[in-house]
Parts: sequence; structure tokens; C-alpha cells
Amino acid sequence: MREWWLLVGLLCIPLLAVYLHIPPPQLSPALLTWRSAGAFFTFRSNNIFYRETYGAVGSSDVVILLHGFPTSSLDWYKIWEPLNRRFNRVIALDFLGFGFSDKPRPHRYSIFEQASVVEALVSHLGLTEQRVNLLSHDYGDTVALELLYRSDHNRTGHLTINSLCLSNGGIFPETHHPRFLQKLLKDSSFLSPVLTRLTNYMMFSKGILQFINQRDEHRDRWVGALTSTFIPVHMIYGPLDPVNPHPQFIFLYQKLVQRSTVSVLDEHISHYPQLEDPTGFLNAYFSFINAF
Repeated sequence: MREWWLLVGLLCIPLLAVYLHIPPPQLSPALLTWRSAGAFFTFRSNNIFYRETYGAVGSSDVVILLHGFPTSSLDWYKIWEPLNRRFNRVIALDFLGFGFSDKPRPHRYSIFEQASVVEALVSHLGLTEQRVNLLSHDYGDTVALELLYRSDHNRTGHLTINSLCLSNGGIFPETHHPRFLQKLLKDSSFLSPVLTRLTNYMMFSKGILQFINQRDEHRDRWVGALTSTFIPVHMIYGPLDPVNPHPQFIFLYQKLVQRSTVSVLDEHISHYPQLEDPTGFLNAYFSFINAF
């Protein structure tokens, strides 16, 4: 009970800031540099930010990076250059509602729409006929599974997926433990409108957190795609993850996804393995991608 009132008290501080019209913080030099290195394309009247670089000469391999919640394509900055030396094209985007992409409100965000954003980007870049490698994290894992479902069912406009590498995503609702504030927002409680307004720049609108409920509703579709695909699949896992705790998550993953290979990183690595241990993450990924 004390935790509840402490959280409400702390959240009153940004609420005051919102109603006093305190402006958002200035972008850091790193964020300004990241944005200036990218570009935008239009998806259903919304501007979507993406970044693309050309790297390895003599290779036609393409990797597309799908970020997590509630962050952006900047999640991949620590491993970008090593990926660039391995792949001909390295591509990342900010999902609709994230990072530098537009954030329409009111809007009911969905995993299905985010998958369509990725398909639209692939078309925009002229990669419709190209086999692509997907590397995803957290929220991006679920988007990747929807893309995998569409690919395996030959849906119109689908990506041709060469490989899929997942990392620390809430793939299984039964082993996923969202944080306290996420639970309040996703469940549409009476506090949701207050908290949505309250968190302003710190959190997205309630609609974007519906992905947790979507994972429950469409579990069979997305887990089914993962367990039935013949595309090479790998999982990179930081075992100190409080959202997908060890050992329950990885035990269930290995039980259900028997064709997948797995890399469990050092015991002190948590939910953001590509940021916490970029070397270990890259070693695991390159071992996977170079094996076929």
C-alpha cells in the first residue's frame, strides 16, 4: 500500500509540469546526430523515421533491426558499426509512436500496424524481393513474429525472411511480467486517463500499451508461427531480465521452440543485452548468422 501512494505522489510531479506547460528537454548531441543521419518516409499520412547505412562490400546481406518498448532505433547504436562491417545494408526504424516517428493521438496502436510499417519501409527501400535478416528486441520481437506469420502464410506484401534473431521479448504471456505502471495503463483502469496525461513525455498514451493485451489475444498466432517455421531462428537472452525472468522464460522457450538455437549471456546481463553487453551480444549473433 505504501508503494502505491509513493508512486502516485511521484507521478504528481510531472503532472504539475504538464499543466505549467514546461517544455520537453532539449535533444542531446547524440540524439541530434542520430536523427541527422536518418531520413523519413510516409506511412498512412504519418512520418516514420529510419536509418540506413551501406557496409560490407561484396555482400548482399541485409539486416533490419526492430527496437523495443518504450525506446527507439537508438537502442542499436552500440552494435551498429560492427553490423555494418558484416552486412551490406543495416536498417533500423522508429515504430509509429516511438522515437522520431509521428505519434498520432488519439490512435489505437497495434502490432499488426507496426508490422505493416516495416513492410512499407522495405517497399520504400526497394527490398521487396530481397531476403532480409530480422534482429529484434522486446516489443520488436512481437512485431517480428507477426512478420514471420505473414511470411510463412505468403501474405500480400510480406517480407522474405532469411533469418530471425529475437532477444528478451515477452513472447509468452505466461512468463511475461510487465512493470507496475504498464499494468495500470494496459488494463484501462480508472487511473488510465490520469496516468496517460500525467506521464506525458515519459510514457506513451494508453493505446500503445495495448500490445500486452494483444500478446494474450493472439498468442496462438504468434507463438504458432515461431514454433512451426523452418526459417533459422535464434534467441539471445539476458538472464537477469525482470520482465522475462530466468529460468522460467528460457525453459519454456527451449521446450516450445525446439528448432531454435539459444545464447544465454552472462548472469549479470538484464533486459537490454545489446546495450549492456554489446560484445557478447554480437558474438552470439554472428555465431548464429554465420552458421548458414
